[in-house]
Amino acid sequence: MRPFRAASVFLVVVTALFCVGSKRALSQAVEEEPLIPQNLLKLVHTPEVQKELGLEGDARMLDVLRNIDRVWWPSRNLPEEKQVETTRELEKRLFDALGKILSPAKMRRFREVEMQSQGTRALLLPHVVKAVGLDAKAQRTIKAAFLETDSLARQLNEKRGGDADLEKQLRAAREKELSLLNGLLTNSKRRELGKLIGEPFSLTELKRIYPLAPELIDSEEWAGTGRTALESERGKVVLVHFYAFQCHNCVANFKHYNRWYETLSKKGVTVIGIQTPETNAERDSKLVQQAAKEQGFGFPVLIDLKSSNWDAWGNTMWPTVYVIDKNGYIRSWWQGELNWQGATGDQTIETLVDELLKE
Repeated sequence: MRPFRAASVFLVVVTALFCVGSKRALSQAVEEEPLIPQNLLKLVHTPEVQKELGLEGDARMLDVLRNIDRVWWPSRNLPEEKQVETTRELEKRLFDALGKILSPAKMRRFREVEMQSQGTRALLLPHVVKAVGLDAKAQRTIKAAFLETDSLARQLNEKRGGDADLEKQLRAAREKELSLLNGLLTNSKRRELGKLIGEPFSLTELKRIYPLAPELIDSEEWAGTGRTALESERGKVVLVHFYAFQCHNCVANFKHYNRWYETLSKKGVTVIGIQTPETNAERDSKLVQQAAKEQGFGFPVLIDLKSSNWDAWGNTMWPTVYVIDKNGYIRSWWQGELNWQGATGDQTIETLVDELLKE
């Protein structure tokens, strides 16, 4: 182990990946306290971390993830404080389950990787404060710097379309954090920190950080052509789209769904529709089937009249498209019209699909 070098890497690690697609990768949700990223659930889904822990292809691991993901995925829509609480409970469940599978050394390594993913915020953890020997004054100084950064990040997050001045201030605040920590952490403190975080683990290439896609809840009513289950589509990239046939924004996407079915299915891609109703007409199975026929849907469409799948996926918008990889993990999603006001959502999804087909 090279603790001094590891601590130096830790101080400059960038973990923006873990905030993609969510405003709430946080372990505390009060304005008075700096925020520590909650990354365990994302980390355990990555093939790189699974390999590090010796969990690749482990059926027990998949069972653990399925049970956790049923709660974790829909929880992204909860209020921030409730989401933080739910994630904390799921992290405990994860560690309890992994404790029966992994050796103590592997469990310790998982904690090391988690700390590295949290970057400088891990310095707020009580056991780190104790081990490194940060006195009360140093803790107050660090927290003040983190709070300044958090305040700017929240302000920027609320600015639709961004704000160049706030972005500049945020960059400066993050640079100030690093400068401050470099000044506070003596060589001896860095060595103690290095012992806690272990050998550096590369976090820059992690892409699969979302849960396993929920299995389809079969209503026994289908439109389009055929019926399927996600389990039977393993080995293929799957595009699942939620829609309502009278939804104007959904209709705008239909041409893309048909094109994907006609062109991408030859490459090993499956297209599946889920029709969840909003209007009375959309609650009539026969009208759903008729509309699917009129639109020329050659792919299977699950008629979700009770919104069972909508709820299981934590879906919030018509239309939404989810991209699922060959192993059943959600890799990305797009909400709304794919070409709304010049957007190129269809191209973004197709580019990702090409990448996933090569995995």
